[in-house]
Parts: sequence; structure tokens; C-alpha cells
Amino acid sequence: MSGIKDAKKKRARRRRKRQIQRILLIIAMVLILIGFIFLVRAAIRTVVNKFTVPAVTTSANKTAGTKSTAGKHKTKKKSASKKKTSTKNTSPKADSSKRAVQLETVTISKKNKKNPDKVSLTISSTGDCTLGTDENFSYSTSLNAYYESYGADYFFQNVRSIFQKDDLSIVNMEGTLTDETAREAKTFAFKAPAKYAAILSGSSIEAANLANNHSHDYGKKSYTDTISALDDAGIASFGYNRVKIFKVKGIKVGVTGIYELADHQKRASQVKKNIKALKKAGAQIIIVNFHWGIEKQYTPDENQKALAHLAIDEGADLVIGHHPHVLEGIEKYNGKYICYSLGNFCFGDNSTPGDTDSMIVQQTFTFHKGKLKKSSKLNIIPCSITSSSGYNDYCPVPLTGDEKQRVLDKISQYSEEL
Repeated sequence: MSGIKDAKKKRARRRRKRQIQRILLIIAMVLILIGFIFLVRAAIRTVVNKFTVPAVTTSANKTAGTKSTAGKHKTKKKSASKKKTSTKNTSPKADSSKRAVQLETVTISKKNKKNPDKVSLTISSTGDCTLGTDENFSYSTSLNAYYESYGADYFFQNVRSIFQKDDLSIVNMEGTLTDETAREAKTFAFKAPAKYAAILSGSSIEAANLANNHSHDYGKKSYTDTISALDDAGIASFGYNRVKIFKVKGIKVGVTGIYELADHQKRASQVKKNIKALKKAGAQIIIVNFHWGIEKQYTPDENQKALAHLAIDEGADLVIGHHPHVLEGIEKYNGKYICYSLGNFCFGDNSTPGDTDSMIVQQTFTFHKGKLKKSSKLNIIPCSITSSSGYNDYCPVPLTGDEKQRVLDKISQYSEEL
């Protein structure tokens, strides 16, 4: 009898084992099926995202009903976090502080409607404007794609009124307007067609600094092409040994651009020479633009400070800096302002920038019978380089409310540390 019972127990154990094995097999098959479904859905999303793009969100003054064909993210074939190449790679070949200063005078038609003996000029400055793309970037999310979808007037729509109300607007034009195809051997190189100059001219931008590490991205001809494209659009360019005098309301405003990245303090002689040429030409205000500093660093280095102080000691009334791609502090030195970095502005270099904070800097200079009597405090207009959240739509917008105060506090903190 015990043998029969044992046999029954063994059969029962085998049945339970088979049942457990069947259950485990069913569970495994369900898990495999679920995993397969997730893989299929992910593949479908990838294909859809490749061929469709989300709508661009812009500020309320954008024309209602416009559809977007510009994408949400840009895929770079080369890492976006990688720093630009060494100064040996990025230093413009045509730049030489030993060249003779070339001075040109440009008249801007602005009438002084009040007392002719008293003239006030408001001058606005912005940071990096890269009005193009790198050929290695995804076209669908590039600034160029936005241009083809919306036209030149799209980009400055939120800030145009600011520049229309001032007397002189200056940007750092970082890139080339050219049809050249011989790309320099560097990590990033930017270009766009000559017609993109209308982005600036259509928004009351009168001047563009070209002394920077992207002005020769497609060789020397791309630099001269950019000058021609800007000239044709009514925008006066300057930089290196090319300086400008703007006659505005009868007042002569001198501007110069210095490329510091490769030579640092060796640029001191060019600073002196360019300012001396502007003073000799009768400049009543002198503004020096520096392309300097270290990318993504919020504090100016000693080279920046030394050159900025030198510029003011030599006669500059305002110093404007760019290149770090982020905001740096503002210093008041001998009664004159030094804005070490204005950050980016209309920036085709990156569709998903980590720091979108920017600013427009304005200063008003008041003259009585041709003599400078008063310089206002700086008017800081905090901006974002994008009017959308999470990606760059290349449409800078002034900030308001808490965001505006956040950026003002940020600039104040950086300034206190100088």
C-alpha cells in the first residue's frame, strides 16, 4: 500500500511541476510579447519624429495661424558640448594688428526733434548673432530652415521695436554670408546666403562687428562676401583694422572691434591704434567691441580685464564683450561701463542650448553744443534667445516678471564678484 501511495505522490508532484513550468512559460511569452510591442512603438516614434516636426511656439505678437516646419531638436554629427577648436584653428587668417587702420564715416538719418543744442543718443548692443548653420547640423532644425519657412522678419519680431526706438544698434555678426564651399578645417563653421542680411536690416540694425573667430569660416573670400552682403543691406560692418564713424544727429560715434582670442595682451597695441584713429577723426563717443574670454565661463579672465581697462584709459566710453556664449558681469571703471559678455542673441549655433539667457544693453549719451555732458546708467533688457521652451526657435524675446528679475539678479551677482 505504501508503494502505491508513493507512486501517487510522485505523479502529483510531476503534475504540479508541469503546471508550474506551463505557467512560467506563459509568463515568459507575455513578457517577450510586451517587450516586442515596446520595441515596435519606439521604432514607429523614431520614424515619425524623423519625418515630422512639432509646431513652433512664439510670442503672442506672432501672426496667428502660421504653421511650423521647423523642428524641435537639432542633431549634430559632432558633439555640441565639445569646445571650439584651439585658437590656432579659429584665428582668422586675415587678422593683423600691424595693418594700417581703415576708417570710414557713415551717416545715419536721425533727426533731433527737440533743442538743437541738446542731443541725446541711445545706443543698443547685443551679443552673438549667428545667422546661418553648420553643414554638419540637421537642416530641419536649423536657423536656415526657419528662414525658409518664415522669412527674414521672423527672427527679430519680438525685439524689433527696441531697435527701432534707439539711435544706433550694434550686433556681433558671428558667421559668414557667402556661397563659398571651401570650408575651413575647424569644428564649427557657419554660413548662410547673402539675403540673410535682411534679418538685421529689416529690424533697424545699423552696425555689425566682424572681429570674431567665425568671420573667415569659409576662407578670406567668405569674409569679404559678408562685408559686401551687409553693405548691400545698408549695414555698416567693422572689426580688426576697419573702424567706423557713425554720424548720428550730428554726433560722431566711433566703433571698433578687437579679436582677442589668439593673441591676448598682444592686442593692446591694436586697441591703442584704433582708438587713436577714431579720436583723430573727431569721434565724440567711442565704443570698443571685444571678442574674448572662455566659452561657458561666467567670470572674465585677467586678459579681458586688462584690455577693457586699457581701452577706457585710452578714451573708450563703453566696452562691449562677447564670445563666452553666456552672460558675464558688468564693471564700472573710471566712470565708464564694461559689459564683459552679452551672451548669445539670435544664435544659429545650437538648437538646444543649455543657457538661453541674454541681454540687450543700452546707454544714452547726452550732448550740449557738441560736448558730452552726461552718460546714463546702463539700461539692461534681459532676454531669452528663444521664445519657445526646451529648444531654440531663433527668435529672441525680452523677459518679463520673475524670469526678468532672475536674469537681473544673475547679472548683479556676477558684477559684484568683479
